[in-house]
Amino acid sequence: MDVTEAFEGERPRLVGIAARVLDDPAEAEDVVQQAWLRLHGTTAEIESLPAWLTTVTTRLCLDRLRARTPLAEDVGIEVEAGAAGDPADEVALADTVGIALQVVLERLFPRERVAFVLHDSFGFDFSTIAAVLETTPAAARKLASRARAKIGQPDPQDGLADWQVVDAFMAAARGGDLQRLLQLLAPDVGVRADAAAAGLGTPERLDGRQEVAAFFNGSASAALPVLLRDRPVAAWFHRGHARVVFDITVIDGVVARITFRADADVLAQVVRRDGGMRRQ
Repeated sequence: MDVTEAFEGERPRLVGIAARVLDDPAEAEDVVQQAWLRLHGTTAEIESLPAWLTTVTTRLCLDRLRARTPLAEDVGIEVEAGAAGDPADEVALADTVGIALQVVLERLFPRERVAFVLHDSFGFDFSTIAAVLETTPAAARKLASRARAKIGQPDPQDGLADWQVVDAFMAAARGGDLQRLLQLLAPDVGVRADAAAAGLGTPERLDGRQEVAAFFNGSASAALPVLLRDRPVAAWFHRGHARVVFDITVIDGVVARITFRADADVLAQVVRRDGGMRRQ
C-alpha cells in the first residue's frame, strides 16, 4: 500500500478527530489536508503512519484553537519551557483529547481543556500533561483546577471518576483479583449481551456480584480501554479490531451493569483511549 492510499484510508478517522476538537466540519477537512501536505513534505522515518497522522492532526487543531483564544488565558499561570512529551503519550493525547473536548469546547481555553481532559477524563499525570503543554506540573494542575471550577466539575479526588472505575475493574479482571472485582461491583449488578455478542460466545445473562465476579476473574486479557459515544468503556480486540464492546455502566462509583455489544453499528463508534497504541 502506498502512502497516498494509506492516508486516504486514515482520512475519515482524522476528519472525525478534527471535527470534534474544532466543532467545525469544514475547518476539520482543511486541517486534515494540511496534515497530508506535512506528510508529503516530511523526510522523517515514520514508524506508525496512523499514530503520526493522529499526532500531527491534533497539534494542528490545537494551534487553531489557540489562535481563536485571547492571550489572557495564561494570566496567573506560571509557564516554563519543558521537555517534549513521550511520543506514546502524545499519540494518546491525539485521539482522546478531540472526543472529550467537545462538551467543554465553548467554556474553556485550549490549555485548560487539555489539562482538564487529560487528567480528569483519562488519568494522565500532571508531569506528562506539563510536558505536552510545555509548562510545570504545578501549572498544569492549576489549569485543570481552573477548568474544573468553570464547568462545575467536582475534584476527582473526592471519588473515582467513571473511567477510573472502568479501568480498575478491567485491571482486576485481567489480574485475577477477585476481591477487588467484588469491591467494584454493585450487589445487584447484571450482565447482558446483544444477539451479535451472544453469537460470538459471550454469556447472554449473569446476575449478582458473585456470578459476575467469577466470570470476569482472570479474563479479559485482550480487552483495551475505549470510548463508546464519548463514554469510557472497554472492548475485546482481535487482530487489531474491536470485536466485542464491554459497555460498562458506573453508578455511585461501582459497576452497575455490563452489556456485551458486537453489533456492527456499535463497533464502528469505538475509539481507543490509548490513541491506537499499546502502552507499556
